Amino acid sequence: MNPSRRLVMHGACALLLAATLPAMPAFAAVDAAGVKFDDTATVNGQPLKLNGAGVRTKVVFKVYALGLYLPEKKTSAADIQAVQGARRIHIVSLRDLSSQDFSEAFMKGLNANTDAAERTRLQPQIKAFNDMFAAIPGLKKGDVLLVDWIPGTGTVCTLNGKKIGETVPDVAFHNAILRIWIGNDPADSGLKPKLLGG
Repeated sequence: MNPSRRLVMHGACALLLAATLPAMPAFAAVDAAGVKFDDTATVNGQPLKLNGAGVRTKVVFKVYALGLYLPEKKTSAADIQAVQGARRIHIVSLRDLSSQDFSEAFMKGLNANTDAAERTRLQPQIKAFNDMFAAIPGLKKGDVLLVDWIPGTGTVCTLNGKKIGETVPDVAFHNAILRIWIGNDPADSGLKPKLLGG
């Protein structure tokens, strides 16, 4: 067989093989409205896996993309809240949001997924979070807000890589934040199953 014919046959075999193999996974696990969430993240030296990600919509508007990272994948809200180790809520704003808008949405989600007794118990932490919102002008499109739970330290927030607000030490508060999106009355019923790995 002459070399050129051999080359053509090798090329045809390679194309046939490529067509029958499953597609290789991309480096980004999820693309949510153009925001790419990586498969993994690291919080305080602990490697985490992307549990799920999606978009928070309000009426017809895309408000932000959100990814949830855990030490290992979980498919129920109860299991997520029982996770030992670090966690990360990764929010990327898809539009400009005032600090008041974000604070009101936070409080609405918190109130919908906690009872009066729990809110009373968490009041100091809730105030610290609201003070954090008041201290920033808001979120611009493309801004990245990370809400990390670090065992032994607490809930730490960073905006575009810069720490904002106080560290809140109570894990019950972090669980209350999580329930805004994965609780019984989530902020977006379409986003919840995606965060639970659906």
